[in-house]
Amino acid sequence: MNQVTGDSIATTVQETSLWLDSIIEKAGFWNDKDLAWKLLGATLHALRDRLQPEPAIHLGAQLPMLIRGLYYEHWDIDQKRTKERHKAQFLDHVSQEIPAGMKLDSERVVRAVFGVMREKVDPGEIAKLTRQMPKELRELW
Repeated sequence: MNQVTGDSIATTVQETSLWLDSIIEKAGFWNDKDLAWKLLGATLHALRDRLQPEPAIHLGAQLPMLIRGLYYEHWDIDQKRTKERHKAQFLDHVSQEIPAGMKLDSERVVRAVFGVMREKVDPGEIAKLTRQMPKELRELW
C-alpha cells in the first residue's frame, strides 16, 4: 500500500505552490494564490469535462497530488462529455467557474494554465491531449 508521509505532503504542497506561482507569473494580472487555485481548477475542470475518461485519467496521473485532487473534484466519470469545438465555448465553460463579479480574461487564464501544464506535464501526454482537440482549442496551448 502506498503510504503518504510528511515528506510527500510537503513535496506536493511545494510543487503546487510552484504551479500557482507560475500561473500567476504567466497570467500577469493578479498576485493571489487563492484566486490562482480557483482559476487552475476552472481550467482543469473544463479540460477534463471535454476529454474521454481514459485520457482524462491519464492526465490526472501526471498531476501533483494536491492538483490531482482539484482536477477530480466533483467529477462523474459517467457524465456526458462536453463537445466544445470552438474556443469561445471552452472559454465560457471556464468563465462559469470564475468567482462571480471578477472581470478576468478567461483566455489569458487558460493560456497561463496550459502554459504551466506544457512545462510541468510529460510532453508526450500533452501531445496526445492536444491531438484530440479541435484546432481552435489546440491554439490555446
